[in-house]
Amino acid sequence: MASERYSFSLTTFSPSGKLVQIEYALAAVAAGGTSVGIKASNGVVIATENKHKSILYDEHSVNKVEMITGHIGMVYSGMGPDYRLLVTQARKMAQQYYLMYHEPIPTAQLVQRVATVMQEYTQSGGVRPFGVSLLICGWENDRPYLFQCDPSGAYFAWKATAMGKNFNNGKTFLEKRYGKEFSVNE
Repeated sequence: MASERYSFSLTTFSPSGKLVQIEYALAAVAAGGTSVGIKASNGVVIATENKHKSILYDEHSVNKVEMITGHIGMVYSGMGPDYRLLVTQARKMAQQYYLMYHEPIPTAQLVQRVATVMQEYTQSGGVRPFGVSLLICGWENDRPYLFQCDPSGAYFAWKATAMGKNFNNGKTFLEKRYGKEFSVNE
């Protein structure tokens, strides 16, 4: 009963020190399809499983990997509608940057701006945190970039990572194989 008091508030910590709404968003990510990102010396690979809940789906109507600009792409694990909203926001941010500075937005700046939007939804009334984690990859100045944004608004740069269902197994696999099979420059 006591934990229910903290379930509805975005800004009240539970006695265990957690924001319960963020925990719910992370559970939605963990229930989503597995996504993997691997940075190499000559690019970045992002991949995800593309399971359809019904054979009646038009497979071309559901896109889990999206281009934001000519040099930045994104994939998700979690809730599709939240992802589509963030893709639209990211494209608008990239276009606004281009109109202001007449050059493509750097990957790190786009990631920071998307993460800020995600973080704002953890502290505003009348909204809920996004139930999605993002892998954002980019290529600029002959260098690859790979970032992960979580529902809390936290973002990290990665050499290789996995998220979604069975992400622990994916990360363990990548950690074991990383030094042997992947040629990656930092």
